[in-house]
Amino acid sequence: MQLKHKIVTLSVLPLILSVLFICVLVFAQSRKLEEEQARLVESSIMTAKKAELRNYLSLAMSLIAPLYDGGVDDEATRNRALAILSQANFGRDGYFFVYDQHGKNLMHPRQAELVGKELITMTDKNGLPVIKALLNSAREGDGYQLYDWQKPSTGQITGKLAYVVMLDRWGWMLGTGIYIDDVEVATLKSRQEVASGVLTTVLAIASFSLVAVLVIFAGGLMLNVSEHRLADRKLTLLNQRIVNLQEEERSRVSRELHDGISQELVSIKFQYELAAMELARGGEGGLENLRKGTTRLGAAIGEIRRISHDLRPSLLDTLGLSAAIDQQVREFEQRTSIRTQYECGMAATDVGPEVSLTLFRIIQEALANVERHAKATTAIVSITAQQGMIVLRVEDNGVGFDTNAADDSHGIGLRNIRERADHHLGSVTLASVHGRTELQVQIPIVNA
Repeated sequence: MQLKHKIVTLSVLPLILSVLFICVLVFAQSRKLEEEQARLVESSIMTAKKAELRNYLSLAMSLIAPLYDGGVDDEATRNRALAILSQANFGRDGYFFVYDQHGKNLMHPRQAELVGKELITMTDKNGLPVIKALLNSAREGDGYQLYDWQKPSTGQITGKLAYVVMLDRWGWMLGTGIYIDDVEVATLKSRQEVASGVLTTVLAIASFSLVAVLVIFAGGLMLNVSEHRLADRKLTLLNQRIVNLQEEERSRVSRELHDGISQELVSIKFQYELAAMELARGGEGGLENLRKGTTRLGAAIGEIRRISHDLRPSLLDTLGLSAAIDQQVREFEQRTSIRTQYECGMAATDVGPEVSLTLFRIIQEALANVERHAKATTAIVSITAQQGMIVLRVEDNGVGFDTNAADDSHGIGLRNIRERADHHLGSVTLASVHGRTELQVQIPIVNA
């Protein structure tokens, strides 16, 4: 082989091997990502459904509250309550059911043949004693129970998530449920999206590789130092683009999460409508329902503000880094009851907007790790300027951990911190023993 052919071959073979390795790695990672995303989607949907069930059952309780709280326990009062609940349907397959404490069905608006029957021994297709499990969950558990039940709209047996509570004075178990066949559909869609994204990535890699091979053959020996420098600049721009895309995605999620609280707002709307009906009838529960609705509305507004602040702190853009960190620390202390101290030893003018965002995100990630893993009672966040470097320290008095094991783990928290610091040519030092963990980040001060 001629020398130029050897050089071209030595250039092409590593590229081909690298592309094959990357493709194998992408497929391997995609399987892991597919499972993680599927679990995340399922967990998110189930959490939303649990919140929705709580809201629906709160509405049902408010409907019969005038009767239940009135202190009258005769048969007529209970029958009136059952009649109200039997009419309080929601959606296509949403309804409320009532059993006594011995498993006897007292009201079922969609399956009238069950009313009056003792169903304590009834099991679903998996052998679960449904009514017994519901009673146990209402008495001793969190009120939630998964089982299989006939879906009214289709007549098919499918999974159902129920939420039940005990009305002890009447000896009732009141509950409602949501069919979760859509969870499997959403999970499958998530897997398909990941698979589609992986295929697109592999095709893009293959296309880029083919173009690169053609360029190598066409260019021959036209490889020099300037090409290497150009590649380095492109890699730096790519890293910056990844960081920018991450921030853009956080902003998008921030907007979308505002819509995610719609179920709570719908429940609040029902609360106000109920209050309006009570007031129109001259009932005594109208003002109480208004107060409850107002309280829940305030909580919903506070949740929206908290989520929005976590994703994109407005104080960082308006009042600067120090004010944003101070608010973050105070909110962290209030939320976790971990006594947290913030010490600032530098002027805000010393930090540019990109570095400010990086420092804020590092503190946000570090405090999240303290909350999740440290089991600490106190924490200290300090930021100073020393010898041309911005020095950030986050300390806690938690249980500590093995820093070598943390570096070898697949967690993304510390990796995100290191990547953010690396982007600004900074360094990260981590030290941990039982009773004290310190994260130190140093970033050079760049004068404009």
